[in-house]
Amino acid sequence: MNRSVFFQPNDGWVGDLIPFEKDGEFWLFYLHEDRSDPKPGTSWNLVTTKDLTQFEDHGVSLQHGTETDLDFNAYTGSIVIDDAGVHHLFYTGQNPRNLGADGAPLQLVMHATSTDDMQSWTKHPELTFGAPHGYESGDWRDPFVFRDESKGQWRMLLAARHYTGPDRRRGVIAQCISNDLMTWQHTEPFWDPRRYITHECPDVFSWGDWWYMVYSEFSESFTTRYRMAKSPDGPWTVPNLDSIDGRAFYASKSAERDGRRFFFGWIASKEGNTDDGPWQWAGTMSVLEARQNPDGTLGFSFADELVDSFWDDVPVTLPNELPTRLDVPDGYTAVISDEELPSQFYAKAVLDIAPNTTECGLLLRSSQDGDHSYVLRLEPKRGRLVFDRWPRTITGDAQWHVSGDVPFDIELERPCDLTPGEHTLEVIVDGDLCVAVVDRQVALSARIYELSAGRIGLFAGEGSATVTELEIRKRTDN
Repeated sequence: MNRSVFFQPNDGWVGDLIPFEKDGEFWLFYLHEDRSDPKPGTSWNLVTTKDLTQFEDHGVSLQHGTETDLDFNAYTGSIVIDDAGVHHLFYTGQNPRNLGADGAPLQLVMHATSTDDMQSWTKHPELTFGAPHGYESGDWRDPFVFRDESKGQWRMLLAARHYTGPDRRRGVIAQCISNDLMTWQHTEPFWDPRRYITHECPDVFSWGDWWYMVYSEFSESFTTRYRMAKSPDGPWTVPNLDSIDGRAFYASKSAERDGRRFFFGWIASKEGNTDDGPWQWAGTMSVLEARQNPDGTLGFSFADELVDSFWDDVPVTLPNELPTRLDVPDGYTAVISDEELPSQFYAKAVLDIAPNTTECGLLLRSSQDGDHSYVLRLEPKRGRLVFDRWPRTITGDAQWHVSGDVPFDIELERPCDLTPGEHTLEVIVDGDLCVAVVDRQVALSARIYELSAGRIGLFAGEGSATVTELEIRKRTDN
């Protein structure tokens, strides 16, 4: 079996990532989750990569504390380097036995430093601080520190909640400032929309003339979003397509290399390794590259390095040679490959979509007749890409007793521009992981557990789509 292009440790799962670029290499610190009971405490582990396709797992980097320490769980944070070359690691300390006045476990900002190029860390418990008056003490986490050169100071952003107000609208990105990275002063909120439960894993960066703020929310949606502004002080505007991916891809944070910006997050696993299982916290690491559009908005797609690592062509035989027109003004049609595909592959399909077409797209791990498959469906009339599957779980004896009774997998949809004309749909399938990208702008990640093998197909419904290109490649590890 080929090595996976999505990193997951042998002894657990990847939680929130804290990416750091060092000498052309990405140092990807992550919260290590092993799902044992009782919980052993959470450490920062480290994996490094130079090419975004091969990963070296270094194990524990920042060890969590003992059962009596404030950082029994060492949760998300950030790393910066000062003018003297000292690395400063800020993280969230939490111990379920250390309760605040409201009965919730305290969340605290904690600090560690490294003078040996991040080979080891020295904790500084004396620098620990919690939420000030007016904020909930159980939500004071994910410190993100960046240098604001215009003000000559360090700024720390925190996922926090106001102490009063409607419960699901108290989320705020709180802010502290410092001149020396040691002493921090609470100041006015960085962003206070009164819209979400909390804005987890805040991340801020500049790119050209724009500033971007990234956060993960779990109010109406469980996803990572971004906002745009002309300065780090806002005002922040909402782009038309404001999310990085869908429900399965979470807690994404970014790092830059050679003028390119990469987003590192995790694709959640599902309980019981079943398609209908509930989503779980933590999963498998995934990387998306952001591309800056002329208007400053961001598109998200595979990194070129990842696509190029699939270099061995996989021949497939379709009923008709390309280009082939799928023309069904008032019906449905699909063409299915003769061959089953490997468990790991990259596919690229170019579809020229005619006006007023209802649907078209790809069938993955399909049966020979196309009836059983995972589905990546482009819906031009609704302006979206959805992930679907058939069959659904049967919940009764009658034909209408179909699990969910919904037109697609709930939470796995992405708005996208599907105006008539050519559109490119790319997908990487790797074991139980599937990531799709439309026009190098819109990404959608999913888990695919129950159909473990099958063919690839193309389909159209109520309209016309001409397939002008279909390319499938696999990896051949040395």
